[in-house]
Amino acid sequence: MSFIDQIEKRRTIYAIGNQVALSNTELEALIKKAICLSPSAFNSQTSRAVILFDASHVKFWEIVRETLRKIVPEAAFEATNNKISSFAAGKGTVLFYEDQDVVKGLQEQFAAYADNFPVWSEHSSGIAQFAVWTALAEQGVGASLQHYNPIIDAETAETFAVPANWKLRAQLVFGSIEAPAGDKTFMDDAARFKAFN
Repeated sequence: MSFIDQIEKRRTIYAIGNQVALSNTELEALIKKAICLSPSAFNSQTSRAVILFDASHVKFWEIVRETLRKIVPEAAFEATNNKISSFAAGKGTVLFYEDQDVVKGLQEQFAAYADNFPVWSEHSSGIAQFAVWTALAEQGVGASLQHYNPIIDAETAETFAVPANWKLRAQLVFGSIEAPAGDKTFMDDAARFKAFN
């Protein structure tokens, strides 16, 4: 399978289950490898991950659910609750973090680029997220990327002993594919690209 085929296979899968063929050990190794191989500015390796399986995965989504229960109007909560239940039905979640101590250290070491390091850190996180998502898709594991930070940050950090210098950027929930992704549409190339010879 070519790289383009692999990234074409990577889709947002909302209907997931917990019947994944790979073991937790195999999934953990795959996720770690994808993050380690992801490039970062100055080879800074700022990306960090908390990998949650099974009961820990469900516990995380209960944190999200109960946090949202406090802020979502009661009349609208049923839809939110159903969405969180669909995520909790999966096999696991990767919590993507960026190490702010590394970012600050680079800002001090390379003052001329100080304003860029937080931006480059975000790039590193996005690349790591994409790499893990694509690696999972290549193995037939469905996933969707979620962003419930920062409202869940404090309780998540306390529950899973996350260092204070790690900043939560995204949550990739994954599991068995219970229904395929819908059709994907693309905007017109003329509005998106320019090419010159």
